[in-house]
Amino acid sequence: MNQPTGHHFDDGAPIYQQLAEQIKREILRGTLRGGDQVMSTNQYAAFYRINPATVAKGFQLLVAEGVLEKRRGIGMFVSPHARERLRSALRERFFADVVEPMLAQARLLGIPLAEVVRHIREQDVGQGE
Repeated sequence: MNQPTGHHFDDGAPIYQQLAEQIKREILRGTLRGGDQVMSTNQYAAFYRINPATVAKGFQLLVAEGVLEKRRGIGMFVSPHARERLRSALRERFFADVVEPMLAQARLLGIPLAEVVRHIREQDVGQGE
């Protein structure tokens, strides 16, 4: 069973959402993999000194999104395809939230697409994939 990485909650989003986002980040990084068991509600609550009901609400959110699955009497586990599912959703959001507005701004400024692509390639030199 994997221990979560260090994290402090802020006053922005509700704690249950921040907990869910932290678990998603751990899955995206590969710290948590498909089939891994996550700590129990009570273990998370004790680890972060938060209410178990808050943890349960975060888990419910992740189950509803297909990121975690509950195995009755055993605990919560990372869904087998959670990482791919998360990456797919984030890719869609990336294009909608970042790329499309960037291209609209470039058109507004009269910057040709080829120049945008050239600049991106220059920034990406040595970064790999």
